[in-house]
Amino acid sequence: MRVLLVGAGGVGTAVTRIAARRGFLTHMVVADYDLARAEAAVAALEEHGDRFSARRLDASDGDAVRRLLIEERCDALLNATDPRFVMPLFDAARAAGTHYLDMAMSLSAPHATRPYERCGVRLGDAQFEQAGAWEDSGRLALVGMGVEPGLSDVFARYAADELFDEIEEIGVRDGANLTVEGYDFAPSFSIWTTIEECLNPPVVYEKDRGWFTTAPFSEPEVFDFPEGIGPVECVNVEHEEVLLIPRWVDARRVTFKYGLGDDFIAKLKALHELGLDSTKKVTVPSADGPVEVSPRDMVAACLPDPATLGDRMTGKTCAGTWVKGTKDGSAREVYLYHVVDNQWSMREYGSQAVVWQTAVNPVVALELIAGGAWSASGVLGPEALPPRPFLDLLGEYGSPWGLREEG
Repeated sequence: MRVLLVGAGGVGTAVTRIAARRGFLTHMVVADYDLARAEAAVAALEEHGDRFSARRLDASDGDAVRRLLIEERCDALLNATDPRFVMPLFDAARAAGTHYLDMAMSLSAPHATRPYERCGVRLGDAQFEQAGAWEDSGRLALVGMGVEPGLSDVFARYAADELFDEIEEIGVRDGANLTVEGYDFAPSFSIWTTIEECLNPPVVYEKDRGWFTTAPFSEPEVFDFPEGIGPVECVNVEHEEVLLIPRWVDARRVTFKYGLGDDFIAKLKALHELGLDSTKKVTVPSADGPVEVSPRDMVAACLPDPATLGDRMTGKTCAGTWVKGTKDGSAREVYLYHVVDNQWSMREYGSQAVVWQTAVNPVVALELIAGGAWSASGVLGPEALPPRPFLDLLGEYGSPWGLREEG
C-alpha cells in the first residue's frame, strides 16, 4: 500500500515510527507545510526509512493534494492535521480516487440562538453529505479513526456484537495521570483541537430525543480508570463518537466525557473569557507592519509542542468505552480500555504516550484495508466495520487492550 501522510507533527511522526515496522506498507510520502519537519520525521527512521519520502504540501490547497496523490500513485490519504484541513483533504482524496482516513471530523458550528440545547452544524456533517458520492466512487472515507474517536468506536461495536443483547448507555471515558516536569500548563495534545472540542457545546445522544447539546463541562462525574490511574473527574465534551456510534450501534444513550481537572478547565474558561479561543484573525502591530493572526494560533505558538514533551512526561493515558446493558437477561456493565505508559512509548518508539496512542490506530486500520479484512465504500465510522480483526491486530502491534467488568 502506498500512503500519503499529511501532517508531520507529533501524531504524524508517531505514525511513521509505527508504520516503519509493518510489512504492508510499500511507501509512505510524509507531507507537511514545513518541509524540514517532514524531512526530520523521515530522517529519524534511520535504517527503517527507505520506504519513506518527504514533501512540502499545503493541506489547504486541495488541487495540490490531488496532484501529489496521483503523482505518487497513492492508495490512501491519512490526514494527521488539525480539523481545519479536513475538507480540502477529504475532497482531494475523492478527486484522486484514493481511500481517505482521518482522526478528527469536519468542524461543527453552534446553533445560532440555542447553542446549549440544540445542535447547529454537527461534527462530520460536511463529510456525511458526500456519502453517496464516496459510495459511488468505490472508495472508503474512514472518518474518526484515531483513538478517540477511533478505537473507542471499535470498542462500542465489539460490545454490541459480542458482549450485550441490549445496550442502555455507551459512554466514552478518557483520563490520565500524566504530568509534565517544568511546566505549569503544557497540554499533551494539540491545544488548537483541545480548545475546539472543550469549549464547543457538548453533544449528547438519546434515542428518544436524538442529538442535543448542553453547556461546556456539564454533568461532572468521577470515573475510576484502570492500571493505577485511579479516580478522575470527567465532564461532557464535544466529540465525534457521540455523532458516530448511534449511526451503527443501537444504544439508548451515548456520551463522551473527558478527565480534564479543575485547573485545566479554569484555564480554558479564562482563554474563552479573554477571547483567546477565537479563530477569527485580529491585526497585531509588529516591527514589519501590521500582522494578522488568530488568537488561538497565538496561544498554540506560545505553548510547548506536545510532541517534544515526552522526555519530561511521566504517567499513563487511558482511552476507553464504558457500556451498560443486558446480556442473557442479566444486567451487565463493562469498561473496554487501552492504556499507554509514557515510559514504554518513549522507550519503544520515541513518541509520548498521547500521540502514540492516537497514531497506532489509523496504522492498524490501513493494514486491515491493505489486506482486505476491512473492505467497504462510502463515508463510514470505525463502528461500521468488523471489530474483531482490528482488536486482534492491535494486540499484534504490542499494545493490547483490556476489559473490566464493572459493578
